[in-house]
Amino acid sequence: MDAKTLAEKFAHGTAVQQLTSPTPLQGANHVFRIWRESGTEIFKAYGSDSRLRRESHALNALDHVSGLPRVMDRGIDESINWALFEDAGKWNLETLPENPGLAEKTGETLHQLHKSEPSAFSNLARGIDQEWIAVDLRSTLRRLERYRGRVGIAAELVSAAHAVPAPLAGKPVVSHTNSVAKKFVVDDAGAVTLISWEWATLAPPEWDLSRTIWSIGLHMGPLAATAVMRGYGTSMEPAHLDRWIVYHAAQSLVHLAEQQLSSRAADVPGNLVAEFNRAVLGAIGE
Repeated sequence: MDAKTLAEKFAHGTAVQQLTSPTPLQGANHVFRIWRESGTEIFKAYGSDSRLRRESHALNALDHVSGLPRVMDRGIDESINWALFEDAGKWNLETLPENPGLAEKTGETLHQLHKSEPSAFSNLARGIDQEWIAVDLRSTLRRLERYRGRVGIAAELVSAAHAVPAPLAGKPVVSHTNSVAKKFVVDDAGAVTLISWEWATLAPPEWDLSRTIWSIGLHMGPLAATAVMRGYGTSMEPAHLDRWIVYHAAQSLVHLAEQQLSSRAADVPGNLVAEFNRAVLGAIGE
């Protein structure tokens, strides 16, 4: 039995809509919307049992935080780990027009998340801290240099990126780590839910905040980016934010290149290289 067949089994003969690629990368999840008499639900078949365990642990530990998905059931059928969620909405902030009100809610959710007690979530002694960030930034840039032809980046740009100081990182807190615009799902009433918690860990609060500001700014616009900070109750200086964007963009470019090693060139979103270039210049003050 494959993931779609299992989703159809849960739908009991009603409609099933696949929300992820029909041929995702190996180990990725399969997500479907299924229709029932009472309404729609989200069926998620995990690419591995570790993905299910990590997300389940995160959501159980953070059930006091508003704006998180609500689990209805979990289980395993024929080696497929799955979960049923309440349908949090048919929209997300990557595809909606600029809406500062919705963007402000993302900042509120992140602020509440970052105030959570770390010991209830993880027994990590350190988590991702300033030292880790500094080392990983240099490692990421070295890997990017290896793939620069695949993603279409000039050698001069990678060299300039090596001069960017590591972004300033605060004390690790409970973090989502991939809080990009498409992960914020919106329902018809305007409620915002942050989905996909498989990679939550202890990380600097600036990690989530900068990633959200950057992604929502790219997809919705500058007013929405400012609204994220307003909802969080803080601001980030442009040069400080750009250091984080250099890091996030470099990670994204390396990930794209490594996931498409069989092709001659990675399928890079049109604005990603331009954003990396802009952020490098902003981070070093040019």
